Amino acid sequence: MIGYITLGTNDLARGAAFYDELLAPLGAKRMMESDSFIAWNTGPGQPGVCITLPADGNKATVGNGVMVALAAEKPEQVDALYAKAIELGATDEGPAGPRGDQFYAGYFRDPDGNKLNFFCMT
Repeated sequence: MIGYITLGTNDLARGAAFYDELLAPLGAKRMMESDSFIAWNTGPGQPGVCITLPADGNKATVGNGVMVALAAEKPEQVDALYAKAIELGATDEGPAGPRGDQFYAGYFRDPDGNKLNFFCMT
């Protein structure tokens, strides 16, 4: 149902380097880009993750209560991707681990402060 999500950035090059490395283990590659926008997905017709410089020219800010959840296949992949995010400069918002009986997730903020997680159902 979700086609893509867009996250604001104030440094497109820094954001590109972060997401190029972070999303590669999921098989995501850049599928569209311009001087102010980059989008990744895992193939034609698949949902995408995008970063953009704000169109209005103002500073990108983080939405309070907004989070993007990225699906992983198993807890070990969540662990690896969460660790990769932290290694790439993300800040911890809740380490990878079980959340209830059937949900496993690791929460972080990207270098621009956007909140994301990797998750899987167990």
